Amino acid sequence: MVTARPVGVPGAGADVSRRAVLLGGLAGLGAVALSACGGDSDTPAGSSAADSAGTVTTGADGVQEVTLLVRDDYVFIPDAFEVGTGRVRLTLTSEAESLTHNIRFTPGAGPAPIEEEIPILGPAASETIEFAVDRPGDYQYECSFHVALGQIGTMTVRQS
Repeated sequence: MVTARPVGVPGAGADVSRRAVLLGGLAGLGAVALSACGGDSDTPAGSSAADSAGTVTTGADGVQEVTLLVRDDYVFIPDAFEVGTGRVRLTLTSEAESLTHNIRFTPGAGPAPIEEEIPILGPAASETIEFAVDRPGDYQYECSFHVALGQIGTMTVRQS
């Protein structure tokens, strides 16, 4: 640890100079760290998958379709979406390079149980489940591996 001495005390110049270099270096590291964190981490430039994630479309068979993304973090993209009552086809797509995720509807956290789930999804994989929702309300979904880290979302079902 560098200790500063009052000016005018023998040897004070060397300690003050070392402290100035140390503080200047720390300030520079802070600036680099802040610039590295800039931007919206949920939607990197040119990511059309992130741009369309959570958009509900209707397939040719009349089933509502939605895609959620996961990456090497602990969030769903998006963490909320809305569908009407009826059939839903949910695709979970991983853009992760190392983390494994899953998705399930949290037991007891919705107007009615949804048993379908994707029990494990490795990096760069994609899987789809299909289910029916007949009761309007909020249904919580989660990655059970990372729920303690906040990887939770909400599917809102409105009456069609």
